[in-house]
Amino acid sequence: MSSPLVLVVEDNEMNMELITDVLELAGWKVLPATDADKGLRLAAEHLPDIILMDIQLPGIDGLEATRLLKDNPVTSAIPVVVVTSHAMKGERERADEAGCQGYFSKPINVSTLVDNLRRLLPEGK
Repeated sequence: MSSPLVLVVEDNEMNMELITDVLELAGWKVLPATDADKGLRLAAEHLPDIILMDIQLPGIDGLEATRLLKDNPVTSAIPVVVVTSHAMKGERERADEAGCQGYFSKPINVSTLVDNLRRLLPEGK
């Protein structure tokens, strides 16, 4: 069984570092992207096992990026998990409507992050 590949789309350097450290410590491979455009490109090129997507991003926001991923036959099957510090009323529903399979609010619970993501991975990953 190979290590899962995770695309992390996060513009905050400290959050990116924390998420990367936690995932790499668990043996996962991380592809970092600091904006949605780069994330969309990396998703199509590398076909990660799962994508962690911040909502508040420069340019295209994370929910619009998720819609674009789900509309693309090449990337549509990749599970997308929203990671946001803006856990406002109705936001989880908007994430669901955009096609997200999970929703984590910040600060991220590092002790459960890997287990929660593992549950969302496709079979055999």
